Amino acid sequence: MMSKTSCIIFTLASILILSLTTFIIYLIIVTTFPFNVKFHITNFSLEQFNLTTNNTLYYNFRVNITARNPNNNGKIHYRRITAVAWYKDNDFAWVSLTPFDQSKKSTNLLGPIVFEGNYVINLKEKQLNEYKEETRVGIYKDLAVDLELKIKAKFGGFKSGHISLAQCRRLKVPLISNSESSSPPIFNVTRCKKRSQDHSSSVWILSSRSRSKPGRGW
Repeated sequence: MMSKTSCIIFTLASILILSLTTFIIYLIIVTTFPFNVKFHITNFSLEQFNLTTNNTLYYNFRVNITARNPNNNGKIHYRRITAVAWYKDNDFAWVSLTPFDQSKKSTNLLGPIVFEGNYVINLKEKQLNEYKEETRVGIYKDLAVDLELKIKAKFGGFKSGHISLAQCRRLKVPLISNSESSSPPIFNVTRCKKRSQDHSSSVWILSSRSRSKPGRGW
């Protein structure tokens, strides 16, 4: 028959093991979900991309991006989404998207995301020469679109908040108005890479090229 001291030790050990097991399960969930959400750029329609002599870039294009939640039991809440367009180390356009909830085992279309306007960018000499060659050919090889995301996820009784960045880089995009041949170049579906971290650290994980912009509310 167990003594009173043995019962206390057994109870404390059971509580410790249960707490440790719960903590490990929680860590597994928050470190893998919703990080396994998959993003793809499925279409990129470039209608205007003109850099003037005063370094002003005039642009007009539309992008479709799919978000796939492969989890069987987890629901994802996208609380803030900003699409950021880049060209050769320069971010030049920002579009805020409507927040939404994504159910388990589902795919949602983000788009068409419309980028239209003008912005001053500074290209280095080598980048400017690359731009001129890309303009001559009609295919731009260093466009990129990032998704800056604030996500809340629910998995059973667990909840977590995350800051994520989906990076869709080094895109090769044909200019529609330059495609005069019977078989114009086609944009290839591209998978985006993700960088994420737990919300508790309160730090936005951005690419090394990213910088703050006034009035964006981040």
